[in-house]
Amino acid sequence: MKKARLLALPSVMLLCACTVGPDFVAPVAKVPDTYAAPGDSALTGLRLVPGRSPDGEWWKQFHMPALDALVASALQDNPSVAAARARLAEAADERIAAEAALLPQLNLAGQAGSQNYAISQRSPLNVTLPPFEYFAAGPSASFPLDLFGGGKRAAERAAAFAQYQQHQLDAATLSLLANLTAQAIRNAAARAQIDNLQRVIADDQRNVDLVQSALDAGSATRTQLLSVQSQLASDRTLLPDFRQQDALSRHALAVLAGKAPGGWNAPSFALADFTLPVEIPASLPSELIHHRPDILAAEAQLHMASAAIGVATANLYPQINLSAQLVLEALTPASLAKDVITEWGTAANITQPLLDGGKLSAQQRAAIDAYQASLAEYQQTVLAAFRDVADHLQALANDTDRINADTEAVRTAAAALDLARRSFEAGNSGVLDVIDAERRSAEAQLGLSRATAQRLLDTVQLYVALGGTPIPVAASMAPQPGAACCSY
Repeated sequence: MKKARLLALPSVMLLCACTVGPDFVAPVAKVPDTYAAPGDSALTGLRLVPGRSPDGEWWKQFHMPALDALVASALQDNPSVAAARARLAEAADERIAAEAALLPQLNLAGQAGSQNYAISQRSPLNVTLPPFEYFAAGPSASFPLDLFGGGKRAAERAAAFAQYQQHQLDAATLSLLANLTAQAIRNAAARAQIDNLQRVIADDQRNVDLVQSALDAGSATRTQLLSVQSQLASDRTLLPDFRQQDALSRHALAVLAGKAPGGWNAPSFALADFTLPVEIPASLPSELIHHRPDILAAEAQLHMASAAIGVATANLYPQINLSAQLVLEALTPASLAKDVITEWGTAANITQPLLDGGKLSAQQRAAIDAYQASLAEYQQTVLAAFRDVADHLQALANDTDRINADTEAVRTAAAALDLARRSFEAGNSGVLDVIDAERRSAEAQLGLSRATAQRLLDTVQLYVALGGTPIPVAASMAPQPGAACCSY
């Protein structure tokens, strides 16, 4: 009867088991009704389609085939994304290990040794035992009851960490796509500026030739010639800066693609070949928190902090472990199969902290404090996300106004330059009027190129701010838990 009660004890303990600590509930974020702040300019030339998330392949809305091919290559070869995939696989393995710790453990152990019994001369036993060797082997099993759910909370924390790493992978992928697209636009903008400046330099050279001819004919002065030559030299000094921008963007594209700049040729991007999207799918403010990887990662961190409270709380309660062991002993290894001494035993081990100087209670309070910190960080991440969207919506509104103004400036400057040249050829004005008109035309062209590139860049940033949609990972690119890489 007593033995039956002992056998029933684990079942009673399991029925009385509970999981201490808070059950995680996703926080309720304060969500505004609209992204734009009061007083922001209205967005024109680009329409947001509310209620839809940006497509996972949003960069294709620019209709740049060279960029599409580059993205496909970079997703496979970029080291940062590869590292994020590996960290996700690591987290998945850690989750499996944490869940396995809740299951019964079975081990097989072996032992070999020598023994010598020294008999005292005062002993009534007149026996002398020579030293002997012994061998033992047998299985052992253990099972942590986890009555208060410390192990379950640890497994929950590991699962939340795996979710966090998934969102980090999504963020790394989104960052890669944004940087690739932005650097392609910067490269195209630098090339456009170089082309514009080379046209300006060609005009400067024509002015020098024109004034030189006029000087030879006696209708111009040496001062006028020096003036146009100075302008030519001044404009030539601008070329190295634009060429440096071109080089830096190409080098950045190489690294993003997982290549060394010295052994990789960047695709050719032209600013005029980029198509500005007319419509951008935009999640409602209430849905943004479910799409942005940084918000989802902050929520997963909050989940981890909640589970950590459960682990720290469970450590305050008794820890119970059941174990059983079977040992076969013999004097020779061969005898383990026949002439053996068999030993077996079962045990229930319980550990209850009694005096620890307040360590475990302090650890529980620290876990609660860490949760409060994670909650504040989550709220800050949400606020920053809405600010991010508002910033780029306002930037696009200003970009539209700037492009309209620059387009008008280009048209006006071109008409003024044409008039100045005809007036100079007719002898009604001096060459300085032509130079001034060319300067204004060149500045207007450069300004329009900068504004066009900036609007494209701000469109990219708006896609990123809206969170996008995670790209489905190809089977060959998916993280594989426990993938073999090397020997240890």
